Amino acid sequence: MTTLPPRRGYPTDLSDERWALMEPVLTAWRAERQRTSLNLGGPLADLREVMNAILYLNRTGVPWALLPHDFPPKSTVFAHFKAWTDGGVLEQLGVRLRRIVREQVGRKAEPTACAIDAQSVKTAHTVPTSTQGMDPGKKIVGRKRSVVVDTLGLLLAVMVTAANISDNEAGKALLTRIAADHPTISKAWVDSGYKVKAVEHGATLGIDVDVVPTPSQGRGFQVIARRWVVERFFGWIMMHRRLARDYETKPEHSEAMIRIAMIDNLARRATGENTITWHNP
Repeated sequence: MTTLPPRRGYPTDLSDERWALMEPVLTAWRAERQRTSLNLGGPLADLREVMNAILYLNRTGVPWALLPHDFPPKSTVFAHFKAWTDGGVLEQLGVRLRRIVREQVGRKAEPTACAIDAQSVKTAHTVPTSTQGMDPGKKIVGRKRSVVVDTLGLLLAVMVTAANISDNEAGKALLTRIAADHPTISKAWVDSGYKVKAVEHGATLGIDVDVVPTPSQGRGFQVIARRWVVERFFGWIMMHRRLARDYETKPEHSEAMIRIAMIDNLARRATGENTITWHNP
């Protein structure tokens, strides 16, 4: 039998150290999957190569159909991406890596404060119109990414909606989720788009929602107290070309792509590896 030579690596490939952080979560998922499926389903894919393919797609922005042939088949990679999205595996992996990074810098595993903001982005022509809307403030037709980050800018929650959903409505939903998933959080910083309804809703949950206004003086870029970490988060994920526009058919897949970008960032932080710049990968 002919043995194929190992493929040439891509800059997005997982190092041994980063894979060691992810492997326990993914192999535990596979073990549970096999237990409940009676081992029916054909040959097993290489989980590391599947994750490498997803990271490649997320970073470069190529369509699923144009994944390089030296990765597992597109259908295999997408099936794993969908299963990890539907089963909460990507969220679980993000939680594990975030806790590692927080503890490495001397923080407690669970945060006590957060920042909330939203980003409206245009959508590809393949995105169903039923999941889109017009953001009247930004004049953007597409979807809105509402996120919650800790004081280090690490993702705690994400929700993708039509762009016409108000910040207040998205903020209320995220605050409810944060109160349930992160009961240690008692403080949240937001911009003026979340005032009144989100502030009142946070009070009912025991979260003090503080509106940090945008400076009214000066021109050009200004660092906004407390809120700058979430703006930096959006800067991080926009380095991933799959997120420069929303290409996903389903909003939950859009959320998963954001989680993948954060997983890549967290894994590199945890192992001390540099983020790819493309100028000198």
